Amino acid sequence: MFLKQYYLGCLAHASYMIADEETKIAAVVDPQRDVAQYIADAEQNGWSIRHVFLTHFHADFLAGHIELRDRCGAEIHLGIRGEAEYPVTAAHDGDVIEFGKVRLQILETPGHTPEGISILVYDLALSDTHPHAVLTGDTLFIGDVGRPDLLASIGVTADELADMLYDSLHNKLLPLPDDTLVYPAHGAGSMCGKNLSQETVSTMGEQKKFNYALQPMTREAFKTIVTEEQPEAPEYFVFDAIRNRQERPSLDSTLTQTLKPLTVSNVLQMQQDGAQLLDVRDAIDFEGAHLRGSLNIALRGKYATWCGTIIGHDRPIVLIAEPGGETEAATRLGRIGFDNVAGYLAGGMQSLESRPDLLETIDRITAAALQEQLDSESAPYIVDVRTAKEREAGQIAGSHHLPLNHLRERLDEIPANRTVVIHCEGGYRSAIAASLLAQAGRRNILDLVGGYKAWTTVGQPAAVTCCSQG
Repeated sequence: MFLKQYYLGCLAHASYMIADEETKIAAVVDPQRDVAQYIADAEQNGWSIRHVFLTHFHADFLAGHIELRDRCGAEIHLGIRGEAEYPVTAAHDGDVIEFGKVRLQILETPGHTPEGISILVYDLALSDTHPHAVLTGDTLFIGDVGRPDLLASIGVTADELADMLYDSLHNKLLPLPDDTLVYPAHGAGSMCGKNLSQETVSTMGEQKKFNYALQPMTREAFKTIVTEEQPEAPEYFVFDAIRNRQERPSLDSTLTQTLKPLTVSNVLQMQQDGAQLLDVRDAIDFEGAHLRGSLNIALRGKYATWCGTIIGHDRPIVLIAEPGGETEAATRLGRIGFDNVAGYLAGGMQSLESRPDLLETIDRITAAALQEQLDSESAPYIVDVRTAKEREAGQIAGSHHLPLNHLRERLDEIPANRTVVIHCEGGYRSAIAASLLAQAGRRNILDLVGGYKAWTTVGQPAAVTCCSQG
């Protein structure tokens, strides 16, 4: 038996391939939408991908089940409670799929979503009674469990899902042998939980000892602890959960249609018609010069998550990238189902060299320079775009809290007649925020280089509070 984990860091997403060397049959579980790596591994080893499993309708990414069906003829397996537009094989509790020395047994484990399943993996060359591993989807993470409060499960309350989750954990997963390997669908950085570990594999024994949600407690105590202090989910989560149910074009066909080079005139006309201009270059390059009205969400960071939060899936997107970077930018948008890319600025920023009238800049400020300005009579207005939890750990005294995911709707709270300094933890999100202000026509914007980390590193005073300043 062959079992491989594929980990996509930008989405904190883990997918899996299980193959049998004897029959040359393979199955893929929770694939990402760009499926070339699974196909390449299968071709290299002479395997045929016959099965693709979705442990549930994922909300944070668009899965690659359609792509593997279309390219490999793979049969799609989905939990019995899942209703999809495309043909599926319904996976009931206890169902078994065997090929050669591989046995996959379905466990119905609702809780994160109603249709959730986990998959027991047996290596029959070793044992037909003792599972080698369990692929837990978003039911059980390393150090956490799947949150039951996402709006992806339309028509089911968080309380009902938390009840299901408690039963799934206690009746299906906790009884498994301690040496059973645990392979979840997400790791640290995912918003599908609040305490996910950096580790991407564990054992049931380790989780029984150290996972806070698996400790002895009443059902009511469990329901309280797994629903409190969850991070706010991006708006695109509901969109993706619905898209994962639908028949849709494959990523390859979408990219063929969307990766079109556009002239400056084309871009300006599309902008006038309502297109979103997305500049994916690094913040320092964007702030040095950018096309007026464009937003900056750099590829080097949580690009897809912030794109899904800041930009819309219902309006055309025009990409501005370093030449050659547009394919990666469009692919990573496609991973979250944003297939509304209308093209990219041919030649990137070089195409604007003869049009300085179209360019804008955003100034940057160091922590030391900011301290000097705070001591002056014309002190700037400081905007902290971090999360409430980050701010509670420490903040710049006198700063104002406007989380990035709500910044656009709260722009009126920022004085128009003062210099504004924007900061986050390290500088990635503040560049997004600065571009939002610039797009709204604000001037006198300064981006704090290095963010709050830089502020504390140079020894500047910071306030620590248990609540957020409005």
